[in-house]
Amino acid sequence: MRFAVHIYDGVEPVDLATYGVLSMARRVAPAIAPFTVAPRAGEVRLASGLRVLADHGYADCPDADVVIVTGGPGWMEQVTNAETLAFLRRYGAGRIVAGVCTGGMIVAAAGLLDGRAATTKREVAGAEVPPLDLLRERHPRVEVLEGVSVVDCGAVVTGGGVTLGIDATLHLLARLLGEGVARETARIMEYSRAWQANRDALPVVRR
Repeated sequence: MRFAVHIYDGVEPVDLATYGVLSMARRVAPAIAPFTVAPRAGEVRLASGLRVLADHGYADCPDADVVIVTGGPGWMEQVTNAETLAFLRRYGAGRIVAGVCTGGMIVAAAGLLDGRAATTKREVAGAEVPPLDLLRERHPRVEVLEGVSVVDCGAVVTGGGVTLGIDATLHLLARLLGEGVARETARIMEYSRAWQANRDALPVVRR
């Protein structure tokens, strides 16, 4: 089971927790194979200056079962980046596309949420406008849901803000590899109670 984690300049480092969950899950299900993809292979500068290396660029991105689109301040540039949007439309065809945090805004800009329900980041700092409100304003064809952790529409999955990307990734593991794999991954991450508390307070919605 291959997972492409989509990154770009300005991703919030905490959104790489999606990759971290997959790394931990490999101890339970060794067939899991995550990799990163960016507009071009090589160095990607994340928010606050952290630098990471993308395994692949759009031009040489290998096959995967799922592509996870991460979020962070750079989403505002990515929603107008024709290269990124074209890649997601092309690469997402026939695969599961998951947008975590403000990665959902990029998925929406690619048109992949039209006619579907979705969620994204709600909480902000200072005078920032909640991305959840922007999703509602900019994409009237999307049914925007508040107070949920994950929205699963089959071909497209969206997760709420920041650390709920962990929950969205665990949800994908449960759906694709079985609840046992997801639960054991949460256990070895020492995240079981947090995951359950989040699901109790912010339910998963399937459409």
